[in-house]
Amino acid sequence: MVLALPIAAHAQDAGAQPPVKSTLKPNPEFAKLPQYVGTLGKRQIVMRLGAKAGDDDPTGVHGEYQFTDTGEVILIAGDRADATLEAEDSNDGTHITGNWVGTFAEDGSLSGDRMDPDDSHPVPFDLKPLAAGAAAPAVSTGAASASASTSNGAHAVNGVSNLILGQ
Repeated sequence: MVLALPIAAHAQDAGAQPPVKSTLKPNPEFAKLPQYVGTLGKRQIVMRLGAKAGDDDPTGVHGEYQFTDTGEVILIAGDRADATLEAEDSNDGTHITGNWVGTFAEDGSLSGDRMDPDDSHPVPFDLKPLAAGAAAPAVSTGAASASASTSNGAHAVNGVSNLILGQ
């Protein structure tokens, strides 16, 4: 297991407690990690995932992902062996809420399935690396956002003025 969990934490994995909605905030340390953008199921996410600094295990990776529609932040940690990623996620930093199994392609993209802790209910993910200097998709803060159109068809949302809706 990658996330260190107390024994009692496994009670949630057995269905004893309903999952807790994430109250995590983006970690400024993870902002330095490589970013990936794409989808988890039908929802758009931004993932920041990179090697664990100072870790004795050279395959260890960690980071977070964020749903762009709600702003919800989920932690992720695991191992990358060659082109294979095996990781676990947590919406509270303690309980495992899912397992990720994926493959990195030669172009840096990452795809696979995210499953419940018991490896049921696979949901496909498809992520592309964000080019250096490129802006990640806007993430909702959960508040209603004003939208205004510009003459080139772009929309201003929460102060971001280069969004093209429907992409």
